[in-house]
Parts: sequence; structure tokens; C-alpha cells
Amino acid sequence: MSDDDTFVGDDDSEFFTVLQGRRRNVLNDRYMLPADEDEIRRYSYHHRILQFIFGGRNYVGPVKEVLTYPGVKHKRRVLDVGTGGGLWAIEMADEFPRVEVTGVDLAPIQPREVPPNCSFELCDLDHPSLPYTTLNYDVIHARSMHTGIGNYQQFVKELTRMLRPGGILILIEPDSQPVVDGHLLGIPPHDPCSTVTSTLGKRPHTSYASGAPGWFALWEAYRTCLQRKGIDVNVPSHLGAIIRQTGAYDHIRVQEATIPIGFWPKDVTLLTIGQLAWMEYDHLLPAMRPMLLEAGIPEWKVKVLIEDAHRDMYEPVMPPSVRMHVVHAIKK
Repeated sequence: MSDDDTFVGDDDSEFFTVLQGRRRNVLNDRYMLPADEDEIRRYSYHHRILQFIFGGRNYVGPVKEVLTYPGVKHKRRVLDVGTGGGLWAIEMADEFPRVEVTGVDLAPIQPREVPPNCSFELCDLDHPSLPYTTLNYDVIHARSMHTGIGNYQQFVKELTRMLRPGGILILIEPDSQPVVDGHLLGIPPHDPCSTVTSTLGKRPHTSYASGAPGWFALWEAYRTCLQRKGIDVNVPSHLGAIIRQTGAYDHIRVQEATIPIGFWPKDVTLLTIGQLAWMEYDHLLPAMRPMLLEAGIPEWKVKVLIEDAHRDMYEPVMPPSVRMHVVHAIKK
């Protein structure tokens, strides 16, 4: 294809439509969250939360070692699938100026002015075969995008095909199962010599819905909508198993963190994370509205679901959390 065929100019209106008052992508009917300014802002909060969890870095695993190892003759490349607002790809390009970083998303919502070694592409990743070269990438990063993928196992197989031997696959997915408790876990600093699969601490206990009825009701409605769209809502907690099923990886490390949502943590770092998560979810809850309405839920009920969930977040009887699943693995 020529540059004219693939270049997105100043007028990108053909890549968007409006659904229930919110702008969204036109490439994938399965992914229902918006693609507008409020959603870009939410992406930025989500990005900063993960940086705090990873100790100020943008990644887990020996990414720096892979991208800076001397004596490698091929051009090193990073692929960020589901790049969203593009912050991760841009910051990786800044950190590794000799590495070619490509971000892929459903909509052109990324900045136009980016580092010279960073570029963005449009692609619907919800297909059995992806238009990317085999054995071409040293690091592939995919986060918070399983809600747009009908067959996540096949998706991981495609990412594996595209990854070079010795390359790193990083998968990060938040759980949609509602959690309200005070058990907080963090991801410890990366041990580059670690070769074992591990789970951080014990699984937090999910409290009774009576402590946050609005919070539980909204998330259960959201999960039902995802299932009707053909989404496996259990993917986040099964990331490790999905990677193992490929048989293509060594050194698989499975980690889990429970992120506070709100201003209730006493620890200064956790309080900062909780504040960022509060701002993210303050944007996420109304972003669910188009999906809930398209699923046939009456508008008055959608309004009540979102308002009640907001109330449980603003004035928590039992403070909410979100469980984050993180896996990185090295290809054989």
C-alpha cells in the first residue's frame, strides 16, 4: 500500500462513529469503550498506576537487557498492541532511542508529534491472523485489551508467532470481578535471574455484595454485557495458563496486585495509587453507559447502576479495589 493509503491526516473522522453520545472506533464492534478525550485521560491515569506498581518503570522482566544486549545485528523492535493513548509506546521510545517502537490500536487517538523511533498504526487485533511479520519483535506488550478480543488464546498464539526467540511477552489485564476489601498486594522489584512461575501472596477475599451493592451490580451487568459480546471474562486470571498452553515460553512469571480505589490507604505510595485509580474509575463508570444501553438495559436502569456504583466509590462503606494480573514470559 502507498503512503497515501496508510497515512492518517488531520481529518480522521472516518475512523470514528458516535454511539450513545460518546465517540468510539469503527473497526471493532466488540470493543465498546469510547475513543474520545475523556477516555484518553482515563488511559493516562491507568498508565501512571502501572508505573507506580512497577517501581517507576514501564515494564516487568528483563526488557532492558533484551533491548540493549550488545552484539545483536538485527534492528530491535517493540510492539505495543492496544496502545490506547500511546503513552507507553512514546515513553519506551524515549528510553530506548535505538529501538523501533510501534503502537497499534483501533482508533487514531495518539499524539501526532512523537519521537522519531515511534510510530502508530491502526489494526483490528480481533482476528485469527494478524498482519505482522513472523519473528520480528523483541518485546511485545499488551495490556487492558482482552475486552476487545473474542479468542484470546488465538491472540496470544499470534503474538507468539511475531516474537523472536529470547523475546519477552508482557500481558497485563485488570479483573472485572468486583472486589471490596482492604488486602493490598504490590508487585516486588524485578529479579532478572528469576526463572520460576510465582503468584504474589494470597488471593484477596471478595467481600459480600451487601457492603457495596451498587458497585457489585454495575460490574455484574458489565460482565454480562461482555459475555454477550463473546468475551471470556475469566481471561485476566488465566493469563499464565494461556501462555503455558502455547508451549513456546520459558521463565513464565505470574504476578497479581490488588489496587486500592479511593483515598483510604494509609501508606503514602498506596494512597497515590488509590487517588489515580479513583480518577480512572470516575471516568470508566460512565464510559460503560453505551455498552449497557446497547445491551438493551433501559436508560433509567443504566443511570441508576452508574449512580449507585459512583456512590459506593465516593462514600465507601467497604472500600473498593481492582485486581491486576501481570505476566511476563521469555520465548524459547
